[in-house]
This record gives sequence, C-alpha cells and structure tokens, in this order.
Amino acid sequence: MKLESHFIEIYRLINKSRTKALAAVNTELIDLYMEIGKYISIKISNEEWGKSVVKNLSEYLNKIEPNLKGFSSQNLWRMKQFYEAYSSNQNILPLVREISWTNNMIILSKTETEKEREFYIRLSIKEHLSKRELERQINSSVFERTILSKQKLSPAVREIYPTADKEFKDRYLLETKLDEFFELGETQE
Repeated sequence: MKLESHFIEIYRLINKSRTKALAAVNTELIDLYMEIGKYISIKISNEEWGKSVVKNLSEYLNKIEPNLKGFSSQNLWRMKQFYEAYSSNQNILPLVREISWTNNMIILSKTETEKEREFYIRLSIKEHLSKRELERQINSSVFERTILSKQKLSPAVREIYPTADKEFKDRYLLETKLDEFFELGETQE
C-alpha cells in the first residue's frame, strides 16, 4: 500500500508534464496558424494571391509532406480569417493561445462581435470547455442571456460579469457596462 502512494505520485508528475507539453504544443500551433494567416492576408491584400494560389499552396504542402494534416485550402482560409479577426486586438490575442484551434474556430464562426468572442474565449479558458460544451454554451446564447436576463448565473459567468444580473437594464446601459468590463479586462491582463 505504501509503495502504491509513490506510484501515484509518479503518475501525477507524468500527467502534469503531459498537460504542460500539450499546452506548449497548442500555443505553438496557434502561433503558426496566426503567422500563416498573416502571410496569406498580406499576399491577398496586395493582390498578389487569390483563391487559386491558396488552393495551390495546400496542394503543394500535401505533395511535399503527405502526412501533414490541417493545411487544406479551407483551413488556410480559416487561418487568414483568424489572423484578421484577432491580430489587432491585444486583449484577445494572448487568450486565443490558451484554447484549442477547434474551440477558436467554433467561436470565430458562431459569434458576431469582438466582445462576444472575448466572452466565450474567457469562458472556455476558465471552465476548460470541450468542443461540445462550448457549442452548447454558444447555441444556448449564454452571452446574451448573461447580459440581458436576471436569471441565476453560473459561477464562471458571475466572475466574468459580476454585476450582470443587476445592471443590464436596457440596451444603452448594456453597451456602457460592456465597455467598462472590457476596459477593466485590459488593465488586469
């Protein structure tokens, strides 16, 4: 029995290291996708590249590295969209590195505003949301319900918006409070 407690400790060390390694890999992948998106965005905005060039790039990458996954022309376009959506927002940029590419793509495709994206990114980080749970939260309009209702709020939402159930009385006040929240978030980072 005593020996088993040592084994459990070794197992915990392995899991801790594994988690840190996966986080580092995720951060590196997000940085890579951001750089590729930037490259493609610049080439397209300078009218040097179009749809066919991005498709050719995908085919080229597949040809020289057949086992390379995640670089279809559709995903390359997503990288461009990702870069354009987040590169100029210094509040969100560090946060997108803390969640998976899949969760980033869900948030990017299913939200409309920067503030809504930031809300779901922060919620994903705080609650360690899986893909399915994140989709469920977005599909159930947690962002809108948090802001517009007086329902009992989850602890994570209450932490993100501590006074949401008391202060969001009308649209004007909503916009004011959202702006205050995001300004506060800027100084806390």
